[in-house]
Amino acid sequence: MSKPTTFVAVTSMYVLSMTMMFLCPKVIVSAGAADKAAKFDEVGKLLLPSDYRTWVFVGATVTPNEMNGGKAAFPEFHTIYMDPASYKIYKNTGEFPEGTMMIKETLMIGGKKAPSGNGYFMGDFVLLAAGVKDTKRFGGERAGWGFFVFGNPSDQQPKSEVFPAAKCNSCHAAAAQERVFIQYYPVLQDAKPK
Repeated sequence: MSKPTTFVAVTSMYVLSMTMMFLCPKVIVSAGAADKAAKFDEVGKLLLPSDYRTWVFVGATVTPNEMNGGKAAFPEFHTIYMDPASYKIYKNTGEFPEGTMMIKETLMIGGKKAPSGNGYFMGDFVLLAAGVKDTKRFGGERAGWGFFVFGNPSDQQPKSEVFPAAKCNSCHAAAAQERVFIQYYPVLQDAKPK
């Protein structure tokens, strides 16, 4: 190509890309999902990210035994973190992009009294788990989400196989969006475009 032809071609591509960015921001934002937080080894085990505590904290829940006839299914605090790249896309689209990863860190109820008053206060760490959206890897009854357990602090594993679908679906089927309990996470509710 001659120099004027090259200039026209490059300029045309630039104008087209700028036009697309302004007319179709969701397409451009979604393309950023390529840098996924979820990393798998050669046999499909999910690798535990070392930096998850720097991710976006989206919420915490607790279902204490005292409020569940002494038999809560999960009587510990659940603190939930979402990878920053997926959160950014979620804020723009209201959808969880492919590769979204959420970490659930569970903690025992450590006490019920504090100088500020009575309540439920976090205690020792119990378990680390994760959820990953990958519709190709986790299709069918998993509805696009795989769940993983890395174990407790004394026996934590650096990688995890996907948990059997039946063990997670019974609870996660009640989630308000896909397999995520956004109804309990005001950060995600507020971030979702109106």
